[in-house]
Amino acid sequence: MKNKLFVGSLPWSTTDAQLQELFAQYGEVTSARVVTDRETGRSRGFGFVEFADDAAAAAAIEGADGMMVEGRAIAVSLARPKAE
Repeated sequence: MKNKLFVGSLPWSTTDAQLQELFAQYGEVTSARVVTDRETGRSRGFGFVEFADDAAAAAAIEGADGMMVEGRAIAVSLARPKAE
């Protein structure tokens, strides 16, 4: 699970495809998903990116944490398991 990242402070307009494109420079992205509100379908401002290997995930944390995306500094960290 060291290859799944949490990405916070995303601009509301960010799509899954844009998220994948943003992180592809760090390695092979196996999935990229912006979390949306169930009722409205609008972005909740965060998402998850999964890489094929841990080294790419580590490079993404190092390179993208604090990166400016559409005027917002995004936060990138290892995803934590969902609480029961």
